[in-house]
Amino acid sequence: MSGRFVGKSVLVTGAGSGIGRATAQLFAEEGARVLAVDLTDTVEQTAAGHDNITAMQGDAGSDADVIAMIAAATERHGGIDIICANAGILGGFGGLFEQTAQDWANLLRVNLIGPFLAIKHGARAMIDSGRGGAIVCTASVAALRAGAGGPAYSASKAGVINLVQTSAQQLGGSGIRVNAVCPGLIETGMTQPIYDQARAKGRGESIGQLNPLGRGGEPAEIAQAILFLASDEASYVNGHALVVDGGLSTSHPFAKPRKLGETTI
Repeated sequence: MSGRFVGKSVLVTGAGSGIGRATAQLFAEEGARVLAVDLTDTVEQTAAGHDNITAMQGDAGSDADVIAMIAAATERHGGIDIICANAGILGGFGGLFEQTAQDWANLLRVNLIGPFLAIKHGARAMIDSGRGGAIVCTASVAALRAGAGGPAYSASKAGVINLVQTSAQQLGGSGIRVNAVCPGLIETGMTQPIYDQARAKGRGESIGQLNPLGRGGEPAEIAQAILFLASDEASYVNGHALVVDGGLSTSHPFAKPRKLGETTI
């Protein structure tokens, strides 16, 4: 590893598994001091064996918890340079006629309000320190067009992209860059049921078949993109949504419902 993040203080939410865990560990391997946060105690496994990762439990969709995360990172590491607002849930399964207002409220609280809180409180801490910083939010290819997620999930991730664009404008002149990464189908704890179901039916090889690369992605592949957006190499990248999906979003093909109200997601 190059050690390109030596001396940097990093906060990663949703770090208990999948993309968040891979990102926290990769930052640590590159020399950063990382506060890894997750709602569950699996975040302890993320920190295990890494002296420069501190595990913390917290709710990324809670105003009070996000304030506490920022304060903890600032106190322990002398400031905060990078935030990866990665925490997210699928939730709200089904189509327009199956999902409820409560499904939407629960999902938006984590997937969209969570990144908003990370930007709001994190940017303030970065501004107060006077040293700027980088914020990377996890969106999704489902944010781009239909065919990669249900209505609530897709709308929440589309909101993340717009939030990133708006925040980049409002933080102009602060030295803070705000970007998003848009993963395609990645094998994580959140998507594991999809993989398990396909493999149980003997159709594991069909996973990612609509992708030009013919496969799903790995968390480490998204982590590499996140680190790029947070690095000095991306110093002129701001308000951007970087798609990392093996080419899936060049088409987003999917089977259309056979009748009104019949969902394919």
